[in-house]
Amino acid sequence: MPHTIALIGGTGPEGRGLATRFALAGHRVILGSRDAARGEEAGRELATALALTHPGRANIEGGGNDGAATEADIVILVVPYAAHRATLEGLRDVLAGKIVVDAVVPMVFDRGPRPVEVPDGSAAEEAAAILGDGARVVGAFHNLSAEVLLDPDAGVDADVLVTGGDAAAKEIVIALADEIAGVRGVDAGPLRFSRFVEGITLLLVGINGRHKTHAGVRIAGLDH
Repeated sequence: MPHTIALIGGTGPEGRGLATRFALAGHRVILGSRDAARGEEAGRELATALALTHPGRANIEGGGNDGAATEADIVILVVPYAAHRATLEGLRDVLAGKIVVDAVVPMVFDRGPRPVEVPDGSAAEEAAAILGDGARVVGAFHNLSAEVLLDPDAGVDADVLVTGGDAAAKEIVIALADEIAGVRGVDAGPLRFSRFVEGITLLLVGINGRHKTHAGVRIAGLDH
């Protein structure tokens, strides 16, 4: 089933990369930005580039975060952690009833990636606390390389670890991950496990920087 997917803070590499892959899978994608004009420009640029190589699979547009979230049935947060709380508080009413996928990692760069302590335990749990019962919060898409995602012909070899307490919302997000070629969505448990998934990202960022690669996560031993 095609979705309308908003990438909040989606004008950066991770947002553009996910947008590319979701558009290839046949979904309508909206890049959101605090600056609507910047979002519109980023959407046009990405759609134009993808249309050259994959005609008919470039259903990408852009605009402000509020408008993008309003239009979408699935909203994915890819903002820097420093903007996480303010962004969610500003969109709380718009996000009511929607699947909200938190892909934010609480980290800063100081001679390499360093964790930021989150009182709620993780960015995803913080999102759930801010949004309350009005949104269906899921953690996912933390550990995919933006550079690989941005190349529509590059192979992706990774699992997406999906956390959350809403079983139906998790199933939808797992299915969405499965639509990215080479990716498998894996149910990683309740939302409180998000802190471990987010922590893995810091390890991967360090490994990738040290070894000049695009390492991901694969879970061995699963039967699917």
